[in-house]
Amino acid sequence: MNYHTLSDFRTQHHEFLDDLLTQSVATLLHQGLIELNSLAQDGMRVRASASSSSFRRKPTLDECLAQAEQHLETLQRESEEDVGVENRREQAARVRAARERQERIEAALEERETLVPKMERRKKGSGSEARASTTDPEARKMKMADGGFRPAYNVQFATTTDTLVIAGVEVVNAGTDGGQMKPMIDQLERRYQQAPEQYLADGGFVKLEDVTALEQVGVEAYLPIMEQTRKESQGIDPFAPVKGDSEEVKRWRARMGTSTAKEIYQQRSATAEFPNAGCRNRGLGQFPVRGLLKARAICLWQALAHNFQRTLDLRRQATG
Repeated sequence: MNYHTLSDFRTQHHEFLDDLLTQSVATLLHQGLIELNSLAQDGMRVRASASSSSFRRKPTLDECLAQAEQHLETLQRESEEDVGVENRREQAARVRAARERQERIEAALEERETLVPKMERRKKGSGSEARASTTDPEARKMKMADGGFRPAYNVQFATTTDTLVIAGVEVVNAGTDGGQMKPMIDQLERRYQQAPEQYLADGGFVKLEDVTALEQVGVEAYLPIMEQTRKESQGIDPFAPVKGDSEEVKRWRARMGTSTAKEIYQQRSATAEFPNAGCRNRGLGQFPVRGLLKARAICLWQALAHNFQRTLDLRRQATG
């Protein structure tokens, strides 16, 4: 048992952990301890294992790659020399570290190329400023809870509103929550062969395409109306249809104007923030691993630990 054994175990069983989440939640559902009728989704920014200074433009990345390739070649030549057993082990470790660095830089160059068209769509000519991290290429600089910008991942949890069990987990490198509802609904349907009847999320998730998609599959969306306060101050009904709205979006606007919807939406904050706080308390302030897949494995561990505690609580409640 050593560091690498524990580290590999933590991240190399992603599929098993994903299946375990499905099976454990499905068992609670089968035993009548939880329901999947109403869920709330929330996003949580978690620091990546990278520094802001590791983000480089293409010319610097090319230069770093050339240096990494040269360094690896030098180490490989030296490793071919006749040296003692201990030195061979040390040299093999150096070669492995150099090869991993070269691979990360190559991945950073590839990731940077995916950012260029996105930046060009926002502002023509800005693609040349695209940067990627040589430490964790899949990480992105995001606005954190304190208002600062740091390399991070966006962790998404879907939680049952009444029993506070995490039913869905995703990790993305998008700095916004907009557009994350439909993929989570798809995940829930794939896991449990059913979609929730009610789905709650905060204003950051409001994207009319997602609202339309949810309503079309029978999921009632409960999200705040955009610029509601401003519209009301101007004497505009924020719940009235807007030109270009789909029929599904019209239903959502009208629903959010009812007292029933407002009462249901009050559950969102306590539901969505509860698992986030638990993860923070269990040390999820910064990922100890790099890459989306490994970060998701860490979040699956967190979800399983959270659900284990909730299962104990729910069983105690069920037995009186």
